[in-house]
Amino acid sequence: MSPSDHPTHDQIAIRTDLAAIFVSLELSRRVWLITSLSPGKGQTMSRHSVKAGELAGLLTRLADLKAKARARTGVEFPITLIMEAGLDGFWLDRVLGEEGIESHVVDAASIAVPRRKRRAKSDKIDGQALLRALMAYKRGEPRVCSMVRPPSPEAEDRRRITRERRTLVTERTLHINRIKGLLVAQGITDYEPARSDRRRALEGLETGDGRPLEEHLKLQIGRELDRLELLMTQIKAVEAERDALLAGLPQDRPAPGARVMKLKGIGPEFGAVLGGEAFWRDFDNRRQLAAYSGLAATPWKSGSIDREQGLSKAGNPRLRTALIQMAWLWLKHQPRSQLSVWFHERVGLDRGRMRKVMIVALARKLLIALWRFETQGEIPQGAVLKAA
Repeated sequence: MSPSDHPTHDQIAIRTDLAAIFVSLELSRRVWLITSLSPGKGQTMSRHSVKAGELAGLLTRLADLKAKARARTGVEFPITLIMEAGLDGFWLDRVLGEEGIESHVVDAASIAVPRRKRRAKSDKIDGQALLRALMAYKRGEPRVCSMVRPPSPEAEDRRRITRERRTLVTERTLHINRIKGLLVAQGITDYEPARSDRRRALEGLETGDGRPLEEHLKLQIGRELDRLELLMTQIKAVEAERDALLAGLPQDRPAPGARVMKLKGIGPEFGAVLGGEAFWRDFDNRRQLAAYSGLAATPWKSGSIDREQGLSKAGNPRLRTALIQMAWLWLKHQPRSQLSVWFHERVGLDRGRMRKVMIVALARKLLIALWRFETQGEIPQGAVLKAA
């Protein structure tokens, strides 16, 4: 190695074994801020910006960074890029990968920030923090940040079904409650908008003081029923798409989540949620799975202080909500399973807070058991399969 091959003090900001141009993207709706650190520039970070969504401008700027680094050092360096997971989704990451650029999507909440009472924050500071996190990650520093594993376009599209259904069900509940609220104000408490005879029952309603419904109130409720019926039709259509998706693939390559539907108590909705939110990706161990669902414990230990803070809630909220619901139903439909026996032995006759705490623990154990059944075919002990 010649003396000129040894890096000078100004050139050691990027380790020679990494040998890459490091770039961070701070994405917003108006501007994409590009922060870069190139070999041969020491510790000087360069900043440029392009209009949001201007992909050609971004690729041109990245090509300029490579050309300038090659002119300074005589070496062709690849680009390693990082961006936060957020509003822009994963399409940009896929485009960069197709262009031969190493791209990473990071969970923004996993990046350490100063704990001052009033810490400074700007796109410039955030871009530099992303760049430092990327370099530490490439050096192999453990747990410096959490990289997101982008789903394939097919997996991303498949989970839209359960997410849309959840949105529609929430809207349906809002309209039902609004109709009931209008009628309760008139002294009517026994009207059910979700019933099939809702229109006929509306005509026969009387207020608490014996009067028929006023004209404008009846018209308002009628319009609410129009929106409610539209939502109910859309929910049926989405559920039909979901069932067709779960049943449409060959037996030797079922959709993620289809296998767990063989267990009693798990229907198409829970199977689709498990497949679309969790089982589409691979996990190395059960701890990763529990952390991804947000059902992992968060201890607080320092000196003589030793307490539990409860769930981390840092994972997938849709998956976590479904698992809590699934745990309650598991006790009903799988009472002889080992998990249900474990729950009842610890809870006993308690009907208070302990029961709610233990149902969360049961949800975590149930998720791991279903993951093993989905990936390895290991049936949860004592669980009953549906009749063929």
